[in-house]
Amino acid sequence: MVETNAGYRRSTGTPRGEARRRELLERVTDDLAVNGLVDFSLRRAARAAGTTHKVLLYHFDGAEDLLRQAVFKLRERRIENAMAAVAEGAPKSSLADRVRLVWPMLVGEEAGLARVLDQAMGLAMYDPERHRDLGRHASEQYLPILVGLCPPEWSERRKRGVAEMVLATLRGFLLERLISGDEEGVAAGFEALLRALEREEAAGTAA
Repeated sequence: MVETNAGYRRSTGTPRGEARRRELLERVTDDLAVNGLVDFSLRRAARAAGTTHKVLLYHFDGAEDLLRQAVFKLRERRIENAMAAVAEGAPKSSLADRVRLVWPMLVGEEAGLARVLDQAMGLAMYDPERHRDLGRHASEQYLPILVGLCPPEWSERRKRGVAEMVLATLRGFLLERLISGDEEGVAAGFEALLRALEREEAAGTAA
């Protein structure tokens, strides 16, 4: 599905070159959000960016590198939306309240964005040797945000453990919602997660 075509790239080494690279990446990312990962290629990306595949190879290390960076940008958009909801909703609220604010952003986000990120995780599971970075980088992006939602007085180990639990659970809920369509069951499970977080936070306060 994804072409590998390294060899053309040269470092631009200038602010202008970096600005051009960011511009191209934004255009390719917009195309990915609309059209998904299926049949992604350098030539398709070049059409979306209004350039040639050789120009893309000047700025990126092939199609897989471009795909990784575009998926990264899409996750950044998801994270920005979620954190904006937390900031506007209740910045000094409990951990459970913050997670509650994030959830509607995940289930109600643009269909294209959710579809592409689901496809990226599926690709990482289907061909981990080639695409493991699509999954590994997801955790690297999400976990610091979830750690930041935890009470500041918690130890780093405890924050990390709770963040890992929240990330894995939300991923499971999103997958279950996609596969089964059981929104009622997922909603019940999400409320159970919030109660678990409330107990975790209460235990920390008591300690």
